[in-house]
Amino acid sequence: MDKNKEEQIQKTQAGENEEIKDTGTLRLGKESGRHNIQLMTIIGEIEGHEAVSGNTKATKYEHLIPRLAEAEDNDDIEGILILLNTLGGDVEAGLAIAEMIASLSKPTVSLVLGGSHSIGGPLAVSADYSFIVPSGTMIVHPVRSTGMFIGVIQSYRNMEKTQDRITRFIASHSNITQERLEKLMLDSSQLVKDVGTLLEGEEAVKEGLIDEVGGISQALSKLHSMIEDRKKEETGFDFPSL
Repeated sequence: MDKNKEEQIQKTQAGENEEIKDTGTLRLGKESGRHNIQLMTIIGEIEGHEAVSGNTKATKYEHLIPRLAEAEDNDDIEGILILLNTLGGDVEAGLAIAEMIASLSKPTVSLVLGGSHSIGGPLAVSADYSFIVPSGTMIVHPVRSTGMFIGVIQSYRNMEKTQDRITRFIASHSNITQERLEKLMLDSSQLVKDVGTLLEGEEAVKEGLIDEVGGISQALSKLHSMIEDRKKEETGFDFPSL
């Protein structure tokens, strides 16, 4: 191999590794002739305005939101795949990311790997189509808050409004009703010393939270199919499957 070409490949790989390390993103399909897909990951705790512990895996919304805007504005990117494994985190940051994903014009597919708990729920359903692996889990529960309440009634009403925002978003981007979701959130029989419901892969699909049980191959296949369908709609031509 030509030395300059080898150095260029090494430099490209180093840049991709740094991109994965810093933002959890990677461009797929660049050299295979397949569709150009932006891979994004939502891993660990969703970090909001306050930084989490240095030992905690976190997704920083100030990193992810610009990446989503860039993907929307980049004509080369044809679709977006989002991998999730999160225990939840900052509600406002999570909703901001979810609304950003839901507002993208390009085809989006999400895949829940380990879990997508708490505010991870809106993130999982924000894509056009969602998958969950068979062993994946989702926990839905009421909004929680830590610290001392100065105005108890006012604080409670504010939490109720926040919870309503979450349930309305999930219901409008999935096949579960807001009433059913609230019932699952208040179930006192599943979680020790807490209320809420844990749903495994098949259960999440049966409840209408997630569209389908599947893994990375199914998620990518679905995204490629959605991209082809969009091209067909825009051009009127039927593109062959890749």
